[in-house]
Amino acid sequence: MGFVRHVVCAMSGGVDSSVAALLLKRRGYSVTGVFMKNWDSLDESGLCSSERDCEDAYKVCKTLDIPFHQVSYVKEYWHEVFSNLLKEYEKGRTPNPDILCNKHIKFNHFHKYAINTLGADAMATGHYARTSQEDAEVFQQTYTAPPTKLFRDRFEIRNPVRLHKGADLFKDQTFFLSQISQDALRQTLFPLAGLTKDFVKKIAAEAGFHHVLKKKESMGICFIGERNFESFILEYLESKPGNFVSIEDGTIKGTHKGWFTLTLGQRARIGGQKDAWFVVDKDITTGDVFVAPSTDHLSLYRDTMRTERFHWIADEPPPALARTQMMECHFRFIHQMPLTPCTVTLNMDSSVWISLSQPVRALTPGQFAVLYKGDECLGSGKIIQMGPSEYTLQQGRERLIAAAQEKEKQTPEPVS
Repeated sequence: MGFVRHVVCAMSGGVDSSVAALLLKRRGYSVTGVFMKNWDSLDESGLCSSERDCEDAYKVCKTLDIPFHQVSYVKEYWHEVFSNLLKEYEKGRTPNPDILCNKHIKFNHFHKYAINTLGADAMATGHYARTSQEDAEVFQQTYTAPPTKLFRDRFEIRNPVRLHKGADLFKDQTFFLSQISQDALRQTLFPLAGLTKDFVKKIAAEAGFHHVLKKKESMGICFIGERNFESFILEYLESKPGNFVSIEDGTIKGTHKGWFTLTLGQRARIGGQKDAWFVVDKDITTGDVFVAPSTDHLSLYRDTMRTERFHWIADEPPPALARTQMMECHFRFIHQMPLTPCTVTLNMDSSVWISLSQPVRALTPGQFAVLYKGDECLGSGKIIQMGPSEYTLQQGRERLIAAAQEKEKQTPEPVS
């Protein structure tokens, strides 16, 4: 990226993006604030929260005296994120809309709009993350004369831009950025890279952004917000009732409205059952959802999985992995879950097998396996296949022992 002067900041109407825009302005950049509308509906109380958010973003831009635009990606979000979500649910998987939204909308359509339509040199967001060029000269406000040679040396190697955790390890959002492209990352600034959430709130208070400070942290589906998930998904997918079946003895425990309303590890609401049961597996051919009688049942724990084609942020797999087909690093599939040591094996089709140092609870197909080496986020791949559960392995061991004991009984004693 050449000399950066004009930055387009994605404004959500929240505290993080508001402070990001403020910091960019303080650093001397020419800043334009843009609000993205990605979902078109009223919330349960009949209010359109995106209109409120847009108003909040506009107020911040007015306070900062920077231009404000709004752009709609409702159609793109529907076709590239939401339709994909529905297909995944129907396949019995549990997708991650936030990762998909960043990949397809914010760091694709919005990135192109910022650079190509608004003519910005870079875009910025309020994510808690850092890139390897964050401190590099590329973002300094110093003018360097253009090179005298018109063409780059065609043998010049451009180092890939790497994605690192921000200073606030609890708020770290690299997990949600694990599918973005190298091109977008190269032209992105994360002004909150070196700050903690508490400090960001302090800056917002000092700047008089009280209207955004009062807002609750958004916790729901990306751009859709918090809702009752079952009733929400049943607005889009036809109810497909099936049975809750005990994983232990195959007895029917109750009925559900569709396997897509449930995710692995959650408590199953089963009428007439005194004790809590938890979802451990689904069979979409029969519609059966398998349940177990405790939250830490062995059927909820697995330690191997395969992803589809893995997305490496640096475009290429790490050299050690490419050379030996194996690598040790760390894994998570839920934001903020503790990182688990793992061994990664690269397959011929660019998918990977991940073998964990210890089984984790409720590993879920459709979620993204995100890999880390130190504080660097290497990228992610969608989980499409899982190894056997600890319960299946235990049953297998018990059967082997029983078969061996049976064989021993049948073997006649040698005659002396």
